[in-house]
Amino acid sequence: MSHPTPRHPEQVYTYGTPQLKFGPGASAEIGYDLSRTGARRALIVTDAGIAASGGPAQVADQMREFDIETVIFDGSRVEPTDASLDDAIAFAREHGPFDAYVAVGGGSSIDTAKAINLLMTNDGALLDYVNAPVGGGKAPSVPLKPLIAVPTTTGTGSESTTICVLDVLDQHVKSGISHAWLRPTMAVIDPDLTMSQPAMVTACAGMDILCHALESYTARPYTSYEHKQAHERVPYCGSNPIADMWSEKALQLMAGSFRRAVADGSDRSARGDMAMAATFAGMGFGNAGVHLPHANAYPIAGQVKGFHPEGYPGDEAMVPHGMAVSLTAPAAFRLTYAAAPERHLRAAQLLDAQAPRTSDPANQLPSILVRLFQDIGIPNGLSGVGFTDTDLDALTEGTLKQERLLTTAPLPIDRAAVRRVLADSMSLW
Repeated sequence: MSHPTPRHPEQVYTYGTPQLKFGPGASAEIGYDLSRTGARRALIVTDAGIAASGGPAQVADQMREFDIETVIFDGSRVEPTDASLDDAIAFAREHGPFDAYVAVGGGSSIDTAKAINLLMTNDGALLDYVNAPVGGGKAPSVPLKPLIAVPTTTGTGSESTTICVLDVLDQHVKSGISHAWLRPTMAVIDPDLTMSQPAMVTACAGMDILCHALESYTARPYTSYEHKQAHERVPYCGSNPIADMWSEKALQLMAGSFRRAVADGSDRSARGDMAMAATFAGMGFGNAGVHLPHANAYPIAGQVKGFHPEGYPGDEAMVPHGMAVSLTAPAAFRLTYAAAPERHLRAAQLLDAQAPRTSDPANQLPSILVRLFQDIGIPNGLSGVGFTDTDLDALTEGTLKQERLLTTAPLPIDRAAVRRVLADSMSLW
């Protein structure tokens, strides 16, 4: 079943991206880059682990060379919650105002910086801006300050996107804030900063890259929507020629580097290709959007049981975002195959051109993903992270709350489809 044919098909798509600086050593130029914005006082947003490495302090030293006063916030949470973001915003209000922001860390630090930037320039509470129906879905009315994003992990693509992801604790669900003004002003991609990622962190981050590319490539085409007026346009407009180009290139890069980077974190070539793939996938899904695997991931992470992955700090129960996204991807792409067979098969070919043909073409891409999971240590489905069939109803309800993501799916997604995908994802092999 496909989406109904629009009476007045959309003919316009949008594309946005931050200014990009890429390459080993690129992070050594942040002080200069920020000085070009005219900033005189900046907040560096990071987490305790990254702060302990000395990297944020080095960034602060660079800024002082250009007469920029700095404050460091190192309280970013690995998986941000509404509570942790409120704490970060309170810190910024106490130590502000600021002319600009610099995020140094994984997607969590970048998303924390986006939330701080939003609430330091606009009135209201955090939940006012969270996507409906979880939050109020309010759009900012005041443009944000410059934000330079410096990722130290390869996966989230947050340095390229317009979204901030968070756990809403009292609803036990992940959601997000999405608006074009949240996109960082500049992304500084330095592969050298990713060399210390543990193997499981690399595996989870890499699955996020793959799902960004696969979901945006198979997303509902922009021409399948009703024509919008200028004020109705949103950052995620559906698959389109420019986003497709970035997604295809990301898949090609991951095909040759992903397994190598997980197996040997010191492989500089593999790390560089993954960093580039993360950026390219972010430039794809940051405009086309993602769909069902990401919608499923939010309740999976929000309703976590006692699971804690190897290589992640602390002992708190958590399903990392990239892992949560990946666990239902095989079943989700088996479902969406009917909407665009040629795209699913093309994606499978880009990801593994040597993979044996399956008797059922709809299973070609899922089978490639399952073999990849086995090679890089991703758990065997939802049961591998502690869920059982008794959790299916709650997980289904959590997915259905992700209306913005489900709208981007290549075919209509109802309750029965969500539950079937989740059930089929309990055990993958």
